[in-house]
Amino acid sequence: MSNTPMAASPLTRAVLEIDEYASGLGWDQPARLFALVDTARLRVQEPALAKQLGLGDEQETSGLTPVEQDEIPAGRPLDEFLGTIAWPDAVAGCALTVERLMLPPSAEAQVPQGLDGPKLARWVAEHPERQEVRMTVAVLRDGARESAVRLREKDSPTEVLTGPDLVPGLADALRATFED
Repeated sequence: MSNTPMAASPLTRAVLEIDEYASGLGWDQPARLFALVDTARLRVQEPALAKQLGLGDEQETSGLTPVEQDEIPAGRPLDEFLGTIAWPDAVAGCALTVERLMLPPSAEAQVPQGLDGPKLARWVAEHPERQEVRMTVAVLRDGARESAVRLREKDSPTEVLTGPDLVPGLADALRATFED
């Protein structure tokens, strides 16, 4: 991963790797779900898959490897879909990348009262201060979390914001996929 700081935690490196992958696909993409697996364990237990993913013996053996899952069903609410997921024990964590419109905190006071989901979405889409963002959020079974947020207008690897609490609601929803 060329743009990922080596000093970063394995979870941060995985989030930035997914962000870079999604960036290479361009904007206006559907949400993408990834299993995060321990790289060393993957090499031992699934050598053919490791080879298919380009995990040669000369690469770092620690860390997390993102494995993209089947496409998220179109037209199904994301929270409803996430509620159907159950991960096998071999999965250490999961990540999701999704594009959304976002408003700055200053616009919060401008939101008209009583708007439901579709009307609120339309209001946000028409707001002059809206920003298109790509959010990549990852969680581990132990509760660790990391996020990366990329603005469409500042679409550069050096402009990606990272932090564990940038998208707390989505991190909580992903964490719930590991609960029994």
